[in-house]
Amino acid sequence: MKLRILFLMAIVLGTAVRAIAALTVDADSAYTQERYTEAVRLYNEALKENGRNADIYYNLGNANYRAGHVAQAVLAYERALRVNPAHADARANLDFVNSRLEDKPEDNNSLLTRAHEGVVRAMSANGWAWTAFVTFVLLCGAAALYIFSSNVTVRKAGFFGGMILVVLTIYFIVVAADASARVDDHSEAIVTAPSTLLNSVPRQPKQTEKVVPLHEGTKVEIIDSVSTPDDPVSPRWYNVRINGSTGAWLRATDVERI
Repeated sequence: MKLRILFLMAIVLGTAVRAIAALTVDADSAYTQERYTEAVRLYNEALKENGRNADIYYNLGNANYRAGHVAQAVLAYERALRVNPAHADARANLDFVNSRLEDKPEDNNSLLTRAHEGVVRAMSANGWAWTAFVTFVLLCGAAALYIFSSNVTVRKAGFFGGMILVVLTIYFIVVAADASARVDDHSEAIVTAPSTLLNSVPRQPKQTEKVVPLHEGTKVEIIDSVSTPDDPVSPRWYNVRINGSTGAWLRATDVERI
């Protein structure tokens, strides 16, 4: 009975894998034949069946960009990098699209913050977790040298090497945790409307009020939200920041979370 259940499960799993592969092949074919709208639809279907996949997100970004959906292209590349921060092609294409946006992103972070960001992007969370494990094993080896060796030089090497490995192990654990948290972090969003307005209060701005325009493809950080069920324009507003700036409000319907 158990073998029959396992056999049936294998058949179902194999069928699902073939269906996902067929969707991806059809999407690739549509993209090659410049049927970009159809490719977008098929890549989205593949994501629904397969779940988050960096390569499919990357291909979806390419198809969206070719179809003229700039904001959706940025969104897809960002999602690809959430799954795999080391996806070089997605990073390159995101940088290219960002360079062509009307509101070009700026990096106001400190040098140390940018260096840390570069480290986090170098590998996936699993990659950094394994790196932390390897450095921990080396740390144990260094500790063994210090404790059991009778040679003074070897003991010094074990001690000072162990100190360095302690710092590296702790840092790599922090990086792995940071990379893992970013996969499920939905605090950032992309402006998907052709344009929207930043306002000082969560409501449609009056003509006399000062507002800041934003255009599609711009990335914002959501720091708060408020429901406005009586607002005919938008039932929810987000308080957002751009590049760490002071918060301002925009319509939730004008953005999509990454």
